[in-house]
Amino acid sequence: METGSPDDAGTAGTAGTAEATGRAAPSDPSAAPRDEPVWTGLPPGLLHLRRLLLVVWLGLLAVAAGVLPALFLDPAWAAPALLPLALLAWGWVMLERNWRSWRYAERADDLLISRGVLWREETVVPYGRMQLVEVTSGPVERHFGLASVQLHTAAAATDATIPGLDPAEAERLRDRLTELGEARSAGL
Repeated sequence: METGSPDDAGTAGTAGTAEATGRAAPSDPSAAPRDEPVWTGLPPGLLHLRRLLLVVWLGLLAVAAGVLPALFLDPAWAAPALLPLALLAWGWVMLERNWRSWRYAERADDLLISRGVLWREETVVPYGRMQLVEVTSGPVERHFGLASVQLHTAAAATDATIPGLDPAEAERLRDRLTELGEARSAGL
């Protein structure tokens, strides 16, 4: 077998090629970019909450649109109940896609929040620009063990919210962001 043949492309020649080009070998763990954020998704409790609300509201609409007229008028009037049920099936799938699209990442100088299925939106909130970080939780959210973190900055366009977090994670994130915000704004 001669040197440089396709048969030995994955062996000893690979390391030399990586060194010669100045790039790390693909199996090298340090080959990943160092600025790549570590994304954190939302807990499944938010998905369960949103699906429950979908079932409740569209279930009531199906009853009002189809079942009640069918009872009092004619059974043919039950057909309008199919539309809310079709919306329920479509919404069930869309809620999961939306839930999967939400994520956040803490970097050295800022917080990234990414969301959206069709239109991706990524918000970057620098720690030094944060003025207020608050944790909110309504009665339904508390029942499901969820809380939201809302970030306020001087510019209204960069205000951001992370919904559906575990309360302990929301409080940890609030404390960390407040601490980093104070440290970054101290130099101004």
